[in-house]
Amino acid sequence: MEDERPDVLTIGQLARRTGLSVRTLRFWSDEGAVPPVARSASGYRLYDAASVARVELVRTLRELGLGLDDVCRVLSGRTTVAEAADAHVAALDAQIRSLKVSRAVLSTVAKRGSTAEETALMNRLARLSAAERKQIIDEFKEEVFGGLPVEPRLRDRLRTYGIELPDDPTPEQVDAWIELAELVRDPGFRARMRTMLELSTPVPGQSRPPGASIWWARQAVQTVAEVRKRGIAPEGPAAAEVLSELFGDADRAAVLLCLEAGIGAGAERYRRLVARVRGQYASPDATEELEWLARALRAADQA
Repeated sequence: MEDERPDVLTIGQLARRTGLSVRTLRFWSDEGAVPPVARSASGYRLYDAASVARVELVRTLRELGLGLDDVCRVLSGRTTVAEAADAHVAALDAQIRSLKVSRAVLSTVAKRGSTAEETALMNRLARLSAAERKQIIDEFKEEVFGGLPVEPRLRDRLRTYGIELPDDPTPEQVDAWIELAELVRDPGFRARMRTMLELSTPVPGQSRPPGASIWWARQAVQTVAEVRKRGIAPEGPAAAEVLSELFGDADRAAVLLCLEAGIGAGAERYRRLVARVRGQYASPDATEELEWLARALRAADQA
């Protein structure tokens, strides 16, 4: 009988030879991935040694994540393994990016103990397109920087100043983007940042405002950090010497006004979030140093 030919295998024998279930082999056969080489007189499927090798190839491609349609295209010669693999790599990259976003959102939700509504908002912010993210930043820039009487060169820098999440962000960058997007969409934050910039932006043809060099002046921050390490109180005479060293005869009331505006705006938080989104190094949070400086200025004013 044809069923007893030694050179062919029944589907049960093929299953035992390959370690796969008859059900899986029957499905692959029905889909055209492992077609039988013949049929027995009773109509049962028959396979040969080449079928065993074909099953192993199908199993390998499936384990690598290729869909059965792609596997069939490879086996029929309509595409090559390399081409199918390249397409699958692209699909996997997209899936990995999506999983990173999901992980970052869930991590943020866990850290914050977020409500369902907050979780939905964070997920929407994390999955915005590049154009949608750019629109959020552009609207923020227009409200905060727009119309400031600044020099043309500085205006150009502000116009081109970008905060972009890379195409393949890390979970930390996604987490920072969620927090940053929430921050820059807050009308209160925008208003406070605008006030700080109005107090510290140089007007063309005029000297720089006394407080303009303070908010981002790392030298002042480093000086105060060293002073704090030595245990110097902001209300003491030693602090007055530090103020003289930093500001000379500048209008300290104006300096304090700008400093308080920056602290109130949370500009340090904004600066560090921008650096994290960009994947750049951010110097340590200087809020405590700036608050020490503000206390010292107030104490000096009251002396």
